[in-house]
Amino acid sequence: MSTEFDLADIKRRMAGGVQSFRSDLSSLRTGRASSNLLDPIQVDAYGALMPMNQVATVTVPEPRLISVSVWDRSMVSAVEKAIRESDLGFNPSTEGQTIRIRIPEMNEQRRKEMVKVANKYAEEARVAVRHVRRDGMDLLKKLEKDVGKDEIERHSEQVQKATDQHIAEIDQALVAKEKEIMQV
Repeated sequence: MSTEFDLADIKRRMAGGVQSFRSDLSSLRTGRASSNLLDPIQVDAYGALMPMNQVATVTVPEPRLISVSVWDRSMVSAVEKAIRESDLGFNPSTEGQTIRIRIPEMNEQRRKEMVKVANKYAEEARVAVRHVRRDGMDLLKKLEKDVGKDEIERHSEQVQKATDQHIAEIDQALVAKEKEIMQV
């Protein structure tokens, strides 16, 4: 069994967990409009479910307004229906091929719920990073016979350092998102 320790691969996998977390955070609704809010919506277009960005252009002309410019006129009603039926609670208004979505201000209770969701996403990301760390440490234990103990200790420290760094990134992103959500 010729397995090799690859710190770059471990760091890449940890960074993937952090990136996934950032993606989850960007889809969280704050009191401010963001084109990412519509990312989870799938539109029934041409007999198949398609992501919103494949049937329309999503822009944010104002802080509390999302504008969706549908490319095909026949798809306007399907896009509006998908937005209305999503669990995001939006009420779109249509003007020709443009759909406008006003983002209402969030109340204090809703903001606190969003912070809880953000914390849940952060914990899931931390767990993902720790799983990658565990995989790396397990691999090092298997290699202990082939490589010296000093080499294993050095690699273990590198894996722990990478873990700490990625968890710190997650914590920083969480703090920034909490601040954004709680901003009135």
